[in-house]
Amino acid sequence: MKIKTFDSENKPSVKEKQEIIDFLFKNLDEFGDDREDIEKCMNYALKESMSFGGFVLEAIEEDKIACAVIVNRTGMKGFIPENILVYIATHRDMRGKGVGKKIMSMAIDMAEGNIALHVEPNNPAKFLYEKLGFTNKYLEMRYIKK
Repeated sequence: MKIKTFDSENKPSVKEKQEIIDFLFKNLDEFGDDREDIEKCMNYALKESMSFGGFVLEAIEEDKIACAVIVNRTGMKGFIPENILVYIATHRDMRGKGVGKKIMSMAIDMAEGNIALHVEPNNPAKFLYEKLGFTNKYLEMRYIKK
C-alpha cells in the first residue's frame, strides 16, 4: 500500500483533489457531508482558504484509493485540541483489513498536538477510535440558526 501526504507545501493535482473529494463523499455513507463541504474542509487543510492548515492522507492500493483522511489544525492549543480529524473513510472492499487503523495511526503521528473528532454513536468506526486511545470527554451540543 502506498500512502500519499498532502498539505500546503505538497498539494495534490486538481485531478487527485477531486478524486479524494469524490471518494470521501461516496465512502462516508450516511455519516458524510455534501461534496461542497468536503471540498471546503480540504481547502482549509491545504491552506487554499484562510486557515491554520492541516493535512490529507491518501492510501492507494492497486491504483485505487483505499482510504483517505483530512485533519485540520484549529489554532487553539490548550482549551481545544490543536487538530480535528474531520473526515476519514475506507473503501467498502477494504474495510476490516486494517487500512483505517494504519492511516489513523499515521494521522495521529503526523498531527502536532492533540486531536478531536466527532463520531455518531452508531458509527462502527467508533470502536476503532477507542482502540487507538480516543475517549469521549464531552457531549457535543449545537444550536442551529435558521
